[in-house]
Amino acid sequence: MARPIGIYEKATPKHFTWKERLEFAKELGFNFVEMSVDESDERLARLDWTKEERLEVVKAIYETGVRIPTICFSGHRRYPMGSADPVLEAKSMETMQACIELAQDLGVRVIQLAGYDVYYEDKSPETRKRFLKNLRQACTWAEQAQVMLAIEIMDDPFINSIEKYLAVEKEINSPYLFVYPDTGNLAAWHNDFYSEFLLGHNSIAALHLKDTYPVTETSKGQFRDVPFGQGCVDWEATFQVLKETNYQGPFLIEMWSENCETVEETKAAIQAAQAFLYPLIEKAGL
Repeated sequence: MARPIGIYEKATPKHFTWKERLEFAKELGFNFVEMSVDESDERLARLDWTKEERLEVVKAIYETGVRIPTICFSGHRRYPMGSADPVLEAKSMETMQACIELAQDLGVRVIQLAGYDVYYEDKSPETRKRFLKNLRQACTWAEQAQVMLAIEIMDDPFINSIEKYLAVEKEINSPYLFVYPDTGNLAAWHNDFYSEFLLGHNSIAALHLKDTYPVTETSKGQFRDVPFGQGCVDWEATFQVLKETNYQGPFLIEMWSENCETVEETKAAIQAAQAFLYPLIEKAGL
């Protein structure tokens, strides 16, 4: 397919080196891998990689021809920009600046931010106000570095639609702030896909392909590890909307199969996702 299609790092074997991971992705026909910098000590430590460690990743990109254009930066779950704790708030900005510098060094174009004001704390008008203040500062750094920031539509009511993102975008008013929708997260909150993508078309940096179980009066939904085709995403309708609204950006298959017992088991899980999604993408003319 001409459209770039990538795979999430957490879908690939966790023990792989970056060169092995990119070779694995290439073998499966992917154009790129999305790196994860989550809230674990292990992945947050990537923000402190030496120049030599960063150069090894860059070499792997050039040797394999598989890019790393995006970082999924969910470390802000642990250190949220809206935190009432000044120590956590300061840490959120320190990690944000470090992630932008890492992106510069690796050639990453987009840093995906989790759309939470806070995650483990109680929300309030003050947490939203701090989030917006610190997001504006993050966008200033991003503009200076020429690295785009893109807020993911989340498993959380704070930003669970493109419409809610657009209100944030208007308030921040930065040319380097975008939205990174997730098909599963959008569907779980019962958003109208046509309205969402028609209104948000010019603000979309990339798109996660994922299935979910919906949020209902009796269920908080399930936002990961839902097999493709078994959740609430109407895939044919989704791809048709993307066609009608002229979405030309990349697709990222979001899966969590990094801890499968064998590499072959991981590969089979990814291939099953491809076998489900690719005919639907082709049918829609995408």
